[in-house]
Amino acid sequence: MKSIFFRENIFEILNHIEEAIQIIDEKGRILYFNKSAKELDELGREKIIGRHILEVYPSLNHDTSTLIQVMQTGSPIYEKEQMFINYKGNKITTINTSIPIKEKGRIKGAIEISRNITHVRKMTEKITDLQTKLYSENDNPKKNNERAKYTFIDIIGQNRKMAKLKSTALRASNTSSPVLIYGETGTGKELLVQSIHNASPRKNKPFIAQNCAALPSNLLEGILFGTVKGGFTGAEDRKGLFELANGGTLFLDEINSMPLELQAKMLRVLQDGSIRRVGSTKTIDVNVRVITATNTEPEQAIDEKIMRKDLYYRLAVINLKIPALRERKDDIPLLIEFFIDKYNKELGNDVEGIEDDTLDVLMKYDWPGNVRELEHVIQGVLALEDTDTIKKEHLPYQFEKYKVQINKDEDIRPLNSAVEKLEKNIIKEALKKTDRNITKTAELISIPRQTLQYKIKKYGL
Repeated sequence: MKSIFFRENIFEILNHIEEAIQIIDEKGRILYFNKSAKELDELGREKIIGRHILEVYPSLNHDTSTLIQVMQTGSPIYEKEQMFINYKGNKITTINTSIPIKEKGRIKGAIEISRNITHVRKMTEKITDLQTKLYSENDNPKKNNERAKYTFIDIIGQNRKMAKLKSTALRASNTSSPVLIYGETGTGKELLVQSIHNASPRKNKPFIAQNCAALPSNLLEGILFGTVKGGFTGAEDRKGLFELANGGTLFLDEINSMPLELQAKMLRVLQDGSIRRVGSTKTIDVNVRVITATNTEPEQAIDEKIMRKDLYYRLAVINLKIPALRERKDDIPLLIEFFIDKYNKELGNDVEGIEDDTLDVLMKYDWPGNVRELEHVIQGVLALEDTDTIKKEHLPYQFEKYKVQINKDEDIRPLNSAVEKLEKNIIKEALKKTDRNITKTAELISIPRQTLQYKIKKYGL
C-alpha cells in the first residue's frame, strides 16, 4: 500500500517538473512520460504508452536516440544535444541526460531527462545566418570598421596603470599573437579588444565577438566551428565564427565559461590553424587572431579546473589586465566629465558639471560595477533630474552611507583633515613654481590634469 502511495506521489511530482521525463523498458517500450514530455511530442498518453520509442519518434534511429544508446551500452549520457521531428512536422531540439535502469547488473530500462532548447537553437541559427550574410557577402573595409567602432582614443583615463595598459595593448596590436584579457565585469574589455583590432593590420577584416557564457555548449560548438548537412539530425551547411572571422579577429568573452571538452577543440585550432565543422571529417584552414577575456583571475580558473592549463598558455601569449575602477579613482573626475558630455548630447540636457561634495561621495565609493556602473549613475541622473549640476540628493540609494560619512568626516576623522591640508599646500606651492600653468603643475605633482582642476576648485586655490 505504501509503495503504491509513494509511486503515485512521485509521478504527480514529476508532472510538475519543467524538464521532459520519459522512461522505457528493456524492450524500448515507453512506460512513462510526464506533462512536459507530452507538450514536446504533442501526442496523448493513449497514443504513446506501450509503444516502442522509435515508433513514436520515427526521425530517430538506434544511433541517434540517446535512450536506445544507453540501453545498448549500459553507460549514462550527460547533456547531449538531440534533434527530432515530431508528428506535426515540428523540429525539436533538446539537451538530454539519459541513464540506464539496472537490476542485479541487468539493464531493465532507461530514464531520460530532456531540456527543450528549440527556441534557443532557432535563434542561434538565425543569428549565424545573419552573421554569414553580413560577414561573407560584405568585404567592404568601411563596413567592417562599423562592427569594431572603438579605438584607443575612446579609452578614457590618465591613471598610470591605464596609461601602461594602453601602451602595451598598442604594441600588441601589431602582432598576430593571441591575447588574454582579465578584467572585472564593467571594466571595458570589449572596448580594449576593439581598439586592438582597429590598430592592427587586420583592421579592414572582420571583427566578430561571442560571449561563451551566453549559449549551451552544444550550440556554442556549432556556432564556433560550423556544421555540415547530415552531421546530425536537422543539421545544415553553416559556416562557424572561425570561418566568418577569417583574416580578422575573433573575440571570445568569458572563455572561462567554455566547457572543458570544447576547450580541447579550441586548443587544436590554435595549434594547427585549422577547424573541422561539426559532423565533418574535412579540415578547413583559417587565419584568425584570437583574443579572449575572462572576468575571473585566470590562475583561479585553472585551480578550479574550469580552464585548461595548456589552453591558458596558448591564449595568454600576451596577457593584459584591466584595473578595476577602485584601483584608478583619480580617473573618476575625467570619466564623469566624459559621461556628462555624452548624455548631454544624447538627452538634450545642459548639465555643466558635478558639485564638489557630490564628487567626494563618488570618490569614496568602491564601484563594484566599475566604469559601467559609473556611466549608468551619470546616465540615470541626467535622464531623471532637471538640474544644471549633479548634487548629492540626485545620487541613487547605494550612496546613502557615503553621504553620511562625508558629512561627519571633518568632525571625526582628523587624519583626513591633515592629509587634505598637506595636499592643499603641495598644490599651492606647485602652482607658484609653474606660474599657475595647469598642465605643468599636473606633471610636476604626477596627477591627471582634470584631477588637479577638481582639487584647485575644492580647496579654493
